Amino acid sequence: MADAAGSVSELERSFRKFAVHGDTKATGHDMSGKNFAKLCKDCKVIDGKTTTGTDVDIVFTKVKAKSARVITFEEFKQALKELSKKRFKSMGEEEAVEAVHALVAGKEPVLVGVTKVAKAGAVDRLTDTSKFTGSHKERFDQSGKGKGRAGREDPLDNTGFVAAYKGQGTYDDKVKGSK
Repeated sequence: MADAAGSVSELERSFRKFAVHGDTKATGHDMSGKNFAKLCKDCKVIDGKTTTGTDVDIVFTKVKAKSARVITFEEFKQALKELSKKRFKSMGEEEAVEAVHALVAGKEPVLVGVTKVAKAGAVDRLTDTSKFTGSHKERFDQSGKGKGRAGREDPLDNTGFVAAYKGQGTYDDKVKGSK
């Protein structure tokens, strides 16, 4: 008897964890159809052969109240009882319910692999500074590190000569040499 009470508390803890998963406003007292389907998938109640996602949705709709969008813990236990008949056809009703409770008890929502970082070759190609051309190439040194302001602006040369003047610095020689 104590084992059954422990099993129910583990079952209720799993119910509450899945009920609040992904919903910041959830209280944990009732579960949406999306979270019920996730529970069935994560706990391997859905096996793809005898029990499918469609079966889970049908059972959810069957046990919830007509105008409700969520199920309570009592309706959740009824839904697991309905699914146990379908999942474990060869077992008796009590054994099947215990088997489904064992699958669900103590489990938490699986988060691994939910969102994977895409490895895009385009990002590597677009950020490779060795392939930059034109004015963009001037903004980086040979190692690929940015030059900062020096790479964005032309430095001012206050020598008084026009840019690219080849005789720069020869004025004083001409003037002093002629005297």
